[in-house]
Amino acid sequence: MFNLSLILEDSAKRFANQPAVSFNDRTISYAELNHLANQVANGLEKIGIVPGDKIALSCPNIPEFPAIYFGVLKTGAIIVPFNILLKADEIAYHLNDSKAKAYFCFSGSEDLPIGDYGFQAFYNAPLCQHFYLINPKTKKEAYTVNSFNDLTANQPSTFETAETLADDVALLIYTSGTTGQAKGAQLSHSNLFCNAILATDLFSTTHQDKQLVVLPLFHIFGMTVLMNAGIYRGAHNILLPRFDPKTVLELIDTFHVSIFAGVPTMYWALINYHHESIADDCIKKNLRLCISGGASLPLKVLQDFETRFDVPVLEGYGMSEGSPIVTFNDFRIGCKPGSIGTAVWGVEVKIIDETGKELPAGEKGELIYKGHNVMKGYFEKPEQTADVLRNGWMHSGDVAVKDEEGFYYIIDRTRDMIIRGGMNVFPREVEEIMMKHPSISLVTVIGIPDERMGEEVKAFVVLKDKQVIDAEEIVLWSKAHMAVYKYPRKVEFVEHLPISATGKILKKDLREKSRL
Repeated sequence: MFNLSLILEDSAKRFANQPAVSFNDRTISYAELNHLANQVANGLEKIGIVPGDKIALSCPNIPEFPAIYFGVLKTGAIIVPFNILLKADEIAYHLNDSKAKAYFCFSGSEDLPIGDYGFQAFYNAPLCQHFYLINPKTKKEAYTVNSFNDLTANQPSTFETAETLADDVALLIYTSGTTGQAKGAQLSHSNLFCNAILATDLFSTTHQDKQLVVLPLFHIFGMTVLMNAGIYRGAHNILLPRFDPKTVLELIDTFHVSIFAGVPTMYWALINYHHESIADDCIKKNLRLCISGGASLPLKVLQDFETRFDVPVLEGYGMSEGSPIVTFNDFRIGCKPGSIGTAVWGVEVKIIDETGKELPAGEKGELIYKGHNVMKGYFEKPEQTADVLRNGWMHSGDVAVKDEEGFYYIIDRTRDMIIRGGMNVFPREVEEIMMKHPSISLVTVIGIPDERMGEEVKAFVVLKDKQVIDAEEIVLWSKAHMAVYKYPRKVEFVEHLPISATGKILKKDLREKSRL
């Protein structure tokens, strides 16, 4: 038997009365969280859920998320988390594609009526037999549909966990779908367990740590490196559903948070935010470690953050199909700012060319990897699986380079590469240079259609406060600092860049905007 839910059961025994999660003024101990997960499992078993069934979940970072997550796993069923920003048609696609039997959906708010979208989607998913609303907003809602509380009410607080195998699927997690319709990556109990262990080893996580969990738990980054890793070690997880620099600083100060993980846009926001009452030493005196992932962290942002707050930021690389950690900067073998570190334990990494030949240090190519972290495949999509999984090697689609000491550097996504007049332009290289401009606070670069060159380089620029400069000046500065085929010919100033629920800059939205 090997079931990921055992990490919660074990911590409930070892750290029974210690806080597992806190949200607003609510704190739940490890024993209480395990009891709630057992009630979920009993409720699911009562409605006929059996091992291998899919259970969908749309939920922000609140205590119900880990309770449902581990409750589902205890039954031997497969958890299928959804991005909470999905609309009704998108949710229906995910429910139908995954063949989910039941769906837990957070009620949401006026700004984000996820419950309404979920209810609409449920009626367009004939295989989904059960719908449960989490935290109904009104009495009418509570009477209209079944709720999470209806499922768990009067259920026993003990449960005999299903005897799943290590290689059985535990999680079906959907990729972002930026290259077409989203695909469900199948991750096993051992995939997730090994990655959680890796995270605790890399971060030296203990039961004395307090983690600020603002990364969405429906995303593999927050789910594995914070929730699963933290619960395995008995850490205290402070949940925050939505990133806000003021709230982040206040929670770090109130709970004496020691570990923070975020995406690059979060670090950029913290650098550019000045709190009225909490000084910078709130971070310096509490945090011992920051982790960045989800997208490449601009070197300028990393340097500015470490200079201002005097806390190390360790960058790694991963993807949903890799559970997610593939490489990481490990204190024990050295770290290199700007790199994504070295291959983690049990994982092999190579850089290859278009023919599959391994490239030597210093040459750019596609990053591929194999090991205990590689997914079993995309659910019911054999052709797409065969396209990325070849002879056990996962082909990432990311362009990277390795240095002589074995440290890897992400150059860009293959799909983001711009081909201008037959020359390859990697947006991240352009962005790194432009971030050095004294007036630029944040920048992202895309390729736009061009009759003469095929594609042209365009930069969307967020200026620093009180900076005034015109686009031509940015173009001329860029021309002086990079190769003639790389610099952006077009510059558009914006107040902010479109950001996904996971904090990534949505280049797809910018490309669509540029076509209008």
